[in-house]
Amino acid sequence: VQLQASGGGLVQAGGSLRLSCVTSGLTFGNYVMAWYRQTPGNQRELVASISPNRISNYGEFVKGRFTIERDDAKNTVYPQMGKLRPQDTAVYYCGAVFSRAQQYWGQGTLVTVSS
Repeated sequence: VQLQASGGGLVQAGGSLRLSCVTSGLTFGNYVMAWYRQTPGNQRELVASISPNRISNYGEFVKGRFTIERDDAKNTVYPQMGKLRPQDTAVYYCGAVFSRAQQYWGQGTLVTVSS
Protein backbone atom coordinates (compact mmCIF):
# COMPACT_ATOMS: atom_id res chain seq x y z
CA VAL A 1 0.00 0.00 0.00
CA GLN A 2 1.29 3.44 -0.90
CA LEU A 3 0.00 6.93 -0.25
CA GLN A 4 1.75 9.73 -2.08
CA ALA A 5 0.99 13.21 -0.81
CA SER A 6 1.89 16.31 -2.77
CA GLY A 7 0.98 19.95 -3.19
CA GLY A 8 2.65 21.43 -0.16
CA GLY A 9 4.85 24.50 -0.36
CA LEU A 10 5.23 28.11 0.62
CA VAL A 11 2.24 30.41 0.42
CA GLN A 12 1.46 33.85 1.77
CA ALA A 13 -1.15 34.37 4.44
CA GLY A 14 -4.59 34.57 2.87
CA GLY A 15 -3.57 32.35 0.00
CA SER A 16 -4.69 28.89 -1.06
CA LEU A 17 -3.19 25.47 -1.64
CA ARG A 18 -4.62 22.27 -2.99
CA LEU A 19 -3.03 19.14 -1.63
CA SER A 20 -3.51 15.74 -3.17
CA CYS A 21 -2.95 12.18 -2.08
CA VAL A 22 -2.80 9.35 -4.56
CA THR A 23 -3.14 5.83 -3.24
CA SER A 24 -2.29 2.43 -4.62
CA GLY A 25 -2.52 -1.10 -3.37
CA LEU A 26 -5.85 -0.74 -1.58
CA THR A 27 -9.52 -0.65 -2.47
CA PHE A 28 -9.85 3.12 -2.27
CA GLY A 29 -13.64 3.17 -2.16
CA ASN A 30 -13.67 1.21 1.10
CA TYR A 31 -11.58 3.70 3.08
CA VAL A 32 -12.18 6.89 4.96
CA MET A 33 -9.57 9.28 3.65
CA ALA A 34 -8.16 11.65 6.20
CA TRP A 35 -5.66 14.47 6.47
CA TYR A 36 -3.93 15.28 9.72
CA ARG A 37 -1.27 17.84 10.45
CA GLN A 38 1.52 18.09 12.96
CA THR A 39 3.87 20.78 14.17
CA PRO A 40 7.01 20.14 16.26
CA GLY A 41 6.18 19.26 19.82
CA ASN A 42 2.48 18.86 19.16
CA GLN A 43 0.20 15.93 18.52
CA ARG A 44 -1.31 15.30 15.15
CA GLU A 45 -4.68 16.96 14.70
CA LEU A 46 -7.42 16.24 12.24
CA VAL A 47 -7.62 18.59 9.28
CA ALA A 48 -10.37 16.88 7.32
CA SER A 49 -11.74 13.49 6.46
CA ILE A 50 -14.18 12.12 3.91
CA SER A 51 -15.96 8.80 4.07
CA PRO A 52 -16.70 6.44 1.19
CA ASN A 53 -20.20 7.96 0.96
CA ARG A 54 -18.69 11.45 0.97
CA ILE A 55 -19.54 12.55 4.46
CA SER A 56 -16.87 15.07 5.40
CA ASN A 57 -15.58 16.12 8.77
CA TYR A 58 -13.25 19.01 9.64
CA GLY A 59 -11.06 20.08 12.49
CA GLU A 60 -12.48 22.91 14.57
CA PHE A 61 -9.76 25.28 13.44
CA VAL A 62 -10.82 24.95 9.79
CA LYS A 63 -13.92 27.14 10.25
CA GLY A 64 -15.11 26.85 6.67
CA ARG A 65 -11.75 27.61 5.06
CA PHE A 66 -11.05 24.12 3.68
CA THR A 67 -12.97 21.58 1.66
CA ILE A 68 -12.14 17.96 0.97
CA GLU A 69 -13.08 15.93 -2.05
CA ARG A 70 -12.34 12.43 -3.25
CA ASP A 71 -12.11 11.00 -6.74
CA ASP A 72 -12.63 7.28 -6.48
CA ALA A 73 -11.81 6.77 -10.17
CA LYS A 74 -8.34 8.23 -9.56
CA ASN A 75 -7.85 6.84 -6.03
CA THR A 76 -7.13 10.38 -4.94
CA VAL A 77 -8.26 12.74 -2.20
CA TYR A 78 -7.92 16.51 -2.43
CA PRO A 79 -8.13 18.98 0.41
CA GLN A 80 -8.54 22.50 -0.89
CA MET A 81 -7.20 24.92 1.70
CA GLY A 82 -8.04 28.60 1.57
CA LYS A 83 -7.55 31.73 3.67
CA LEU A 84 -4.39 30.19 5.03
CA ARG A 85 -2.84 31.57 8.19
CA PRO A 86 0.72 31.34 9.53
CA GLN A 87 -0.57 28.99 12.24
CA ASP A 88 -1.56 26.55 9.48
CA THR A 89 2.14 25.91 8.92
CA ALA A 90 2.69 22.20 9.53
CA VAL A 91 3.46 18.88 7.94
CA TYR A 92 0.26 17.50 6.48
CA TYR A 93 -0.24 13.74 6.40
CA CYS A 94 -2.65 11.74 4.30
CA GLY A 95 -4.20 8.57 5.68
CA ALA A 96 -6.51 5.79 4.55
CA VAL A 97 -8.53 4.35 7.41
CA PHE A 98 -10.62 1.20 7.29
CA SER A 99 -10.47 0.36 10.96
CA ARG A 100 -8.24 1.06 13.94
CA ALA A 101 -6.19 -1.97 12.98
CA GLN A 102 -6.18 -1.32 9.26
CA GLN A 103 -4.95 2.12 8.34
CA TYR A 104 -2.15 3.47 6.21
CA TRP A 105 -0.31 6.77 6.22
CA GLY A 106 1.79 8.68 3.73
CA GLN A 107 5.04 10.50 4.26
CA GLY A 108 3.66 14.00 4.72
CA THR A 109 3.97 17.24 2.81
CA LEU A 110 5.15 20.51 4.32
CA VAL A 111 2.93 23.57 4.15
CA THR A 112 4.50 26.88 5.13
CA VAL A 113 2.38 30.01 5.39
CA SER A 114 4.27 33.27 5.59
CA SER A 115 2.87 36.38 7.26
